[in-house]
Amino acid sequence: MKPVPHATSLRRAPVQRRSAERLTRILDACADLLDEVGYDALSTRAVALRAGVPIGSVYRFFGNKRQMADALAQRNLERFTDNVTERLQKATGEGGWRTAMDAVLDEYLAMKRTAPGFSLVDFGNQIPVGARHAEPNHRVADRLTDLLSGYLDREPDEDLRRTFLIAVETADTLVHLAFRVAPEGDEKIIEEAREMLRAYLARVLD
Repeated sequence: MKPVPHATSLRRAPVQRRSAERLTRILDACADLLDEVGYDALSTRAVALRAGVPIGSVYRFFGNKRQMADALAQRNLERFTDNVTERLQKATGEGGWRTAMDAVLDEYLAMKRTAPGFSLVDFGNQIPVGARHAEPNHRVADRLTDLLSGYLDREPDEDLRRTFLIAVETADTLVHLAFRVAPEGDEKIIEEAREMLRAYLARVLD
């Protein structure tokens, strides 16, 4: 089962397995409909119909569609973190920060290409459409600092947090550019982004 978002994004956290499965169906339906109709045309009733649950089940967890989108963004971040963690565990510590950077960028690109609804909400910075607020990138940078500090054998201090924030902001801007240029992401722009990140991180982390 896909991870459910943290309880703080929900009106009520699921306790039983059946309730968690219902929440998963609701978020899956929300993601699919975001791709199909966009955020403006999204409605809680349409999500309930697509998920096959009573409308009351949606309102049990969410007061409105914005809260659903926020919860989907949180689930995306949990899934992203899990995927990066799994990839780094398989790497068994080899390659240092370069392996970690490739894992982070590659998993982000994979979600951009395959995760339903991700193009609109990703980790929370695209609703309303086109709005890109700083908070989600801070949240991603904090998560990466906590996740990668042990892998890199570095203290998760403010210097490392700032380093990851700059890297996340840079990657976010350039990846968005790549996907504006080409539906699957312009490979030349992506490779330029990768080289820029390597050059910056080499100066700071080597």
